[in-house]
Amino acid sequence: MGMSGPSRDGGMMAEINVTPFVDVMLVLLIIFMVTTPMMTTGVDIDLPSANTPPAEVSGDQLVISMAKDGSLSLGRGSDPAQPLTREQLEANLLEEGKQHPGQAVFVQADGTLPYQDVMTLLELAKQSGIPKVGLVTQPAGAKK
Repeated sequence: MGMSGPSRDGGMMAEINVTPFVDVMLVLLIIFMVTTPMMTTGVDIDLPSANTPPAEVSGDQLVISMAKDGSLSLGRGSDPAQPLTREQLEANLLEEGKQHPGQAVFVQADGTLPYQDVMTLLELAKQSGIPKVGLVTQPAGAKK
């Protein structure tokens, strides 16, 4: 186990000790293995690219709306949106998820709301058994 001292024949050893390098690489590997799963949390949303036309929405599409004041409402197609509490919205979404599995729901939120409020609605829809969640936006250049 000679390091860099003289060898038996009197010359210097020309070996590189890679043990510290391997130790550092193993520690980095463990750190990346532990932190990578934490970085992949989020809500899966299928977003269209910017060049595509707006998606066709059927007349009976489910829409969750959140106003500036945080009030919630749930509407379907041509039916007027009904104001709901969070608990009522949760119960209605659970029922919709059971009656219409695989149905998409659209979230329409005021642009001035905090990001956390919108994410809460997205997560609520996902936990209710509704796999497809879309965001309603205003096209670029459209008047408000």
